[in-house]
Amino acid sequence: MTEEPEAPLETNPESTEGSGQETGKQREKLSLNHVAKPKNGQGDDPVVIEKLNNRFGDHVIHEDLDLVVKRGEVLGVVGGSGSGKTVLLNSVLGLHRPQSGDIHLFGQKLMDAKPAEGKALRAKTGVLFQGGALFSTLSVAENIMTPILEFTRLNPREARQVALLKMSMVGLPLRAADLMPSELSGGMIKRTALARALAVDAELIFLDEPTAGLDPIGAAAFDELIRGLADSLGLTVFMITHDLDSLYAICDEIAVLADRHVVVKDRIEVLEKSDHPWIHEYFHGPRGRVKG
Repeated sequence: MTEEPEAPLETNPESTEGSGQETGKQREKLSLNHVAKPKNGQGDDPVVIEKLNNRFGDHVIHEDLDLVVKRGEVLGVVGGSGSGKTVLLNSVLGLHRPQSGDIHLFGQKLMDAKPAEGKALRAKTGVLFQGGALFSTLSVAENIMTPILEFTRLNPREARQVALLKMSMVGLPLRAADLMPSELSGGMIKRTALARALAVDAELIFLDEPTAGLDPIGAAAFDELIRGLADSLGLTVFMITHDLDSLYAICDEIAVLADRHVVVKDRIEVLEKSDHPWIHEYFHGPRGRVKG
């Protein structure tokens, strides 16, 4: 498979060069302000998890887990194998119902959300699943258009124009719009999935191992892309990763899953000094960055 050269990083959401994007009143029509807004709860934190309990049979995954994701932060979530990172992500996304506890997204209690409220919450969030999870029978542009057509009143022609704009934002060449996922390099799959996650101007994005499978140069470029978009668009990012380089490069704080709950959430320089056995091994072990 031939690697497609990737376009330079562009994070300006108003950039329309080469995309066929409309201007003036037509651009205003494409602003995606058609999306319904969920109810506002107390507080300004996009994600608040309280006393979360997850188990499968007799196997307890989470026990009274608490976590707050602050608006505008890039949070890295780490933990050993079997610590429940994926179960936590699926719980927050509404893909898994916990035994007990509360999850609030933008002040709305997730488990109590009515269908219309749940749809409004999904419109404010985007997800990049591990491996991209692109629809194999849809082109790059069609994959990105999927949430636009679901959550807005734009017609297919307008949705495609927005999809092209999102492609430019994530550094995808516009000539890739009609390529199928099987024709893409690993880096282009990741960028397409990220463009889809941002398609309806999400405020909160969830990333599951976003640099997995990328070479060091590609991973560093993707880290730079995520950080640049987070800063320029004011995104809140919830990122599960094993990549130490990503944690150091882009995360404001790290949440560590161990002993069935979040044992600490703090800046990386604080975690480096932790005497918790797993955290100490993670940062000071053979593959850690802290020596001595």
